[in-house]
Amino acid sequence: MSSSEQTLSGAKDQILRAIDAKKDILENVVKTLYDNPELGHQERASSTMLADELEQAGFSVERQIAGMETSFVATWGTGDGPRIAILAEYDALPGIGHGCGHNTIAASALGAALGLVSAEPSLPGTLLVFGAPAEEGAVDNAGGKVLLVNDGCFKDIDAAMMIHPSTRNVVGGSSIAREAFAVSFKGKPAHAAGAPHKGINALDALIQTFNSVNALRQHVKDDVRIHGIITHGGEAPNIVPEFAEGRFYARAADRGYLAEVVDKIKNCAKGAALATGAEMEWRQTANTYENMTSNKVLSETFANNVKLLGKEIEWAQGRGGGSTDMGNVSQVVPSIHPYVRICSEAINGHSREFADATVTPEGLAGMMLGAKALALSAWDLFSDPALLDKAKAEFDSGS
Repeated sequence: MSSSEQTLSGAKDQILRAIDAKKDILENVVKTLYDNPELGHQERASSTMLADELEQAGFSVERQIAGMETSFVATWGTGDGPRIAILAEYDALPGIGHGCGHNTIAASALGAALGLVSAEPSLPGTLLVFGAPAEEGAVDNAGGKVLLVNDGCFKDIDAAMMIHPSTRNVVGGSSIAREAFAVSFKGKPAHAAGAPHKGINALDALIQTFNSVNALRQHVKDDVRIHGIITHGGEAPNIVPEFAEGRFYARAADRGYLAEVVDKIKNCAKGAALATGAEMEWRQTANTYENMTSNKVLSETFANNVKLLGKEIEWAQGRGGGSTDMGNVSQVVPSIHPYVRICSEAINGHSREFADATVTPEGLAGMMLGAKALALSAWDLFSDPALLDKAKAEFDSGS
């Protein structure tokens, strides 16, 4: 049966009923993570909650994989057949909690897995749920999926999928590559009024770096994004700042060109150090995020299942301006990262309002939609070998 001929009869109807039966559990996950947001690599309670639910449902759970304390992989099935991965995120943003909706992502992944194996315990293959920490780049060593990929966790996986909350239902999106780094300067303290000539101003060096980066913007490609903050600028106005630090993200559609941009930014910092006499230190703070490449076959499958559930979904137009470590997964296995609607377009992502939206009736309905569409799409891949072969052929061709 092709994806366009699917109906809500048989196995799919059972899967949806099984997910509906888990609604209270899933909504509790969304609300608990909302009430108790944890930053990347500190998501101890969040990851434990998910891993425990999966273990209680009969999954074999391995915790702390790829060298990360808050990671896990839960496995159902050991026989031949497709190996399909669903990914969960659960880290929050500093200051605004789940303003990116990773609590929704976590619950949707859990719901898809629990519903699928509850309805179809004898899966014709293996289902894996990866708990992937620290997607947000606010913490050092961010990019849990990068570490999972580097550790070989996806080498035997046939397809990988996850959802992300948004203001619209969208499939087929892409993202741009990202580097995250800190630039710090060490100067020499002195009395800012009594003996300023004896000091070396580290803050001036950092401000000069920002000014040079601003001048650089008109000489890079349109897809490039550079943004930063000052995390330390001194101790008191009457002390020449001895230390100053800023954190930056640089993004570009192509990782090769991104490397060129980062070199240019590094030269901006070197020039500021030379001009002020301060010592510059450069430190990468997160793992490199590759651009996201959505598999068209998997995207069509997901879109058809959203429509089967009575919802509209649109195809992404152009390249997105954000970045995700799911991009790294998409470089090694056929992958999708579609979006599900949890609120109106008047609400911005990465805001407290977006975090609040995750626990509204509309937000919880979007979480359930994501869980159901993921589960049905995974079932399509398990039950239709030709569909999975088509997705893998597309991936292998690089189209």
